[in-house]
Amino acid sequence: MIVGVPKEIKQDEYRVAMTPAGVEELTRAGHKVLIQAGAGAGSGITDDQYAADGAEIVSGEADVWARADLVVKVKEPLPDEWPLMRAGQTVFTYFHFAADETLTKAVIKSGITAVAYETIKDARGGLPLLTPMSEVAGRMSIQEGAKYLERPFDGRGILLAGVPGVAPATVVVIGAGVVGANAARVAAGLGANVFILDVNLDRLRYLDEVMPRNVTTLFSNRHNILDTIQWADLVVGAVLIPGAKAPHLVRREDLKRMPHRAVVIDVAIDQGGCLETSRPTTHAKPTYIVDDIVHYCVTNMPGAVGRTSTYALTNVTLPYALQLANKGVEKATKDNPGLAAGVNIRAGKVTNKAVAETFGLECISV
Repeated sequence: MIVGVPKEIKQDEYRVAMTPAGVEELTRAGHKVLIQAGAGAGSGITDDQYAADGAEIVSGEADVWARADLVVKVKEPLPDEWPLMRAGQTVFTYFHFAADETLTKAVIKSGITAVAYETIKDARGGLPLLTPMSEVAGRMSIQEGAKYLERPFDGRGILLAGVPGVAPATVVVIGAGVVGANAARVAAGLGANVFILDVNLDRLRYLDEVMPRNVTTLFSNRHNILDTIQWADLVVGAVLIPGAKAPHLVRREDLKRMPHRAVVIDVAIDQGGCLETSRPTTHAKPTYIVDDIVHYCVTNMPGAVGRTSTYALTNVTLPYALQLANKGVEKATKDNPGLAAGVNIRAGKVTNKAVAETFGLECISV
């Protein structure tokens, strides 16, 4: 099979979908790997490194798309890439369809098979291809939040950790999954006063045992969200419903309760965001202000730390890429139900229930 890896074209996206180790594994299995020239530059990987492990370096993205049976990416195809997709081709990447109806329609029209990283499941029902980027985004949310709390970045002028005689910042994390747990741990490590909310009591019991004493677990309901955000210097939105659009747990009128120039980092923005006032931003222009609250809603947060993120991501994506290349999408998904859960659209038909329900479309079985 011909496997293609184009250069990511999303603004400020420095990740690449394959490392030289992945090229070596695929070529050793008898496959041909096409790498677009410069695709790995943002992650510190040169064309020569890819070529040394057997990749063919091609000059343009059109060549990759035209020749590849399996296209492996990091982010969803952008409008410039939509005309390059063709029926019968398999595209393996993050899609986040529920947040983008236009993309969904374009993929349906193209006839490709869309295998989404974010909905592949493991034997325990977890989301193994979402986990490493959630870890990165969760940790980055505090790093970015601490920065944007600084006054030159329009924040409150607060040091997250505080100093002797001055209270530390209060951080509220909504959602106790991988993103939320990593955010809470980093914020607590810096000395902040942290509240983490979730509807899963078993998860809260676990976190209550393993988190530092400056982390308080709370059941997530409307009352507790409103009660905590009124003291919050930094709010991290970390809610995930796999494949579906994130619920708006903080409404616009709720912002009036928050301290002036508090910061919101909405990590759920890939799935539409969990604040009513959230809208996608970029690393080039990451923030905006609504009702005197600083919003940071970058859709590809891990892309800023491309080298770390690339290696963390490809550690988990490569085994699935090998299955797709070795067996083809039909047999690979038949043999692996967890991989089958990643098929969101196939030959013009939606196969993911959450995506279908979001846009009122018919859902067929894989």
